[in-house]
Amino acid sequence: MAQTIKRGAKGVRRAAAAKGTRAKVQTAKQTTGSAFDTFMHWMPFSEHTLYRMVLGGIFVIAAGIVWAVASAAGVPQFAGQKIAQVSSGAGFRFDHVQLRGVKRMNELKVYEQVLGDQQRSWTEVDVAAMRDRLMALSWVKDARVARQLPDTLVIDIVERSPHAVLRKGDKLVLIDDSGAELETVSAARAKGLLRLSGSEAGTKVADLAALLEAAPALKPQVAEAEWVGNRRWNLTFKSGQVLALPEGGEQSAASLLSFARMDGVSRLLGGKVAFFDMRAADRMYLRVPGHAEDIAADKAAAAAAKAKAKAAAQKAREQ
Repeated sequence: MAQTIKRGAKGVRRAAAAKGTRAKVQTAKQTTGSAFDTFMHWMPFSEHTLYRMVLGGIFVIAAGIVWAVASAAGVPQFAGQKIAQVSSGAGFRFDHVQLRGVKRMNELKVYEQVLGDQQRSWTEVDVAAMRDRLMALSWVKDARVARQLPDTLVIDIVERSPHAVLRKGDKLVLIDDSGAELETVSAARAKGLLRLSGSEAGTKVADLAALLEAAPALKPQVAEAEWVGNRRWNLTFKSGQVLALPEGGEQSAASLLSFARMDGVSRLLGGKVAFFDMRAADRMYLRVPGHAEDIAADKAAAAAAKAKAKAAAQKAREQ
């Protein structure tokens, strides 16, 4: 009996290899599925939730890429300008500025900081940036910027108060009670204000104020204070007389108080003494203009009279 042999039939080895491959694939699927099932078992969300999270992440990444490309192309800026134009056309802009609290400073400097960028649309007005620019002005101690709909920008200014004049070379600079410099002034405008001089004197305004409070009766009489050698004060009174105080806050305050008491008893201010030196702890030295010359003249006159008397005595003996 003839046996038919099919051409192309798989050999025994090929069939065994194919069967082994299918077994490996099936085992891998079972292992992977088991690991994934175990992972999902421990997760606090379902497989559907995980799918939504992955899909959402893809959308976020895609949106970020689109935004980056749009930003590089200037689309947000263009859109912002269009929005500002539309809002301005619809009346969402300010046409008036209400300025309050300005008494001494130049109002034009405030308007320059507020209107300098010419941004009038409410969508482009940055009140925080406006306030920062106002706070940079020397006269401004505090500022508040607010919108008052429909068309007004309200600005409240708290000005610094002039306290003294600081001498810087040949210039006079107005300062407040913290030493902040306000502006350069003329001698006429500085008249009547306490004048400070000396290196770093502007940083010692608070210390000087505390010192003068030790003798309130003398405070109105002080015309100028010089910070000497970055360690002590010389006070010049309106009478032109000078008081040299010692180093140290407590020592100088005690000396000033002692001087005030002596002035109350003996009226030192307005007298002949030009310079009071209280730097020594136990005594005060006085300097009177022309006093040394008077003493020298008196000594010379006494010497001349003595010589004259001696000559007369000698002549009498000779006779």
